[in-house]
Amino acid sequence: MSVLAIGLSHRTADFHTLERAAVPAAELEKVLHELQQAEHVQEVMLLSSCNRVEVYAVVETFHGGLADVSEVLARQSGCPATALYDNLYVHYAGAAVEHIFNVASGLDSMVAGETQILGQVRNAYAAARDAGTVGRTLHELIQTTLRVGKRVHTETGLGKLGASVVAEALAAAGDVAGQHALIVGAGSMGALAASRLRKAGVGRITVANRTLARAERLARNIAEQGVPAAAMPMAGLAAAVAEADLVICCTGAKGAVLTADHVLPREDRPLVICDLGLPRDVDPTVTAVPKVGLVDLETVQHRIETYGTGGSSRQIARATGIVLDEVREYLAGQRSAAVTPTVTALRKRAAEVVDAELLRLDKRLPDMDADVRDEVARTVRRVVDKLLHAPTVRVKQLAAETQGTDYASALRELFELDPASPVVVSSLTPNPQTDGETQ
Repeated sequence: MSVLAIGLSHRTADFHTLERAAVPAAELEKVLHELQQAEHVQEVMLLSSCNRVEVYAVVETFHGGLADVSEVLARQSGCPATALYDNLYVHYAGAAVEHIFNVASGLDSMVAGETQILGQVRNAYAAARDAGTVGRTLHELIQTTLRVGKRVHTETGLGKLGASVVAEALAAAGDVAGQHALIVGAGSMGALAASRLRKAGVGRITVANRTLARAERLARNIAEQGVPAAAMPMAGLAAAVAEADLVICCTGAKGAVLTADHVLPREDRPLVICDLGLPRDVDPTVTAVPKVGLVDLETVQHRIETYGTGGSSRQIARATGIVLDEVREYLAGQRSAAVTPTVTALRKRAAEVVDAELLRLDKRLPDMDADVRDEVARTVRRVVDKLLHAPTVRVKQLAAETQGTDYASALRELFELDPASPVVVSSLTPNPQTDGETQ
């Protein structure tokens, strides 16, 4: 079994394609189960954020897993398979490990070094775990991924810059000091928006959400930070928009929650709407309303391409070095672990041989004193253990250090271990994480 990463992001697809491929939270469990039920997929996790849609799957074969996952993504997006393929990137085995480490570290983000992606990876893992689509391989990979991402942010200082899509969107929106902001959506993106608004000196904040209790919780947190805040249900959205100077939409809903019908023409002051949703939360026709401006993810991407953002080249180089070191260590650990079942089978085989020979001895010398017999047994077992200790320790070291050599198979050949033995079977499958390459 090996890990396969398939996805599309701001680097490979336009936002129209990303919007079609995005998986709303309400549909995530269904899509996860659909992916896991595919013939060649054993475990699966899906990461859908404001600028990427990625599937991480433990698959039996590369080509079978690629076909299965691509088919589900094409069906989910409603795109023709050929059109979707043009936007996909694929990483396999070791290359998939390197990719997810880069993603969690913020090195593959639209805003280099942003820390929000780490929480999104954590949430994607939790959703897959709750759906029952995560097994041992993905569990171990994601736990390591989260640790690597945290290490990169801590040791390089990238996490201290506060870089994020939200920050860039607010920068594009202009000066918000003293203004009344409306946040539509009370999830992690809404909380991040509230934090950025507070630091920018916003006057007051209103939070609207489908679940009023979540809006009230976020509003309380905002008020505790010293900014006047109130919560409201989505039914009063139009009235709230009319009072606001700035609207930030980040709901994760399947379709637009804010349309031109919610926005009244203005004569005295402009309104800026920031749409951070994928799929879009705001119908682009709102720009037809006088004095209304729209900042969306395409605006943010253009701003980043024009002005640049994120960490310094030195920080990014340091982060890249950490990721590469962690990838090597992870893959070495996986190669070493792959030999363990065969080493266990070898020791089991040795114990069986010792037991058989002691039984022969009992038959040949039935009158042997029990104490003598026990001492002989202990001596024989010590001899066997000492003979096996060095080669079994060394074979794990060699497996960790050397790529492309199947030491488990060598042990089975040398000691004629039965490949059908249950304790050996797990070592017959390909290494869970071996070095691979981007396809």
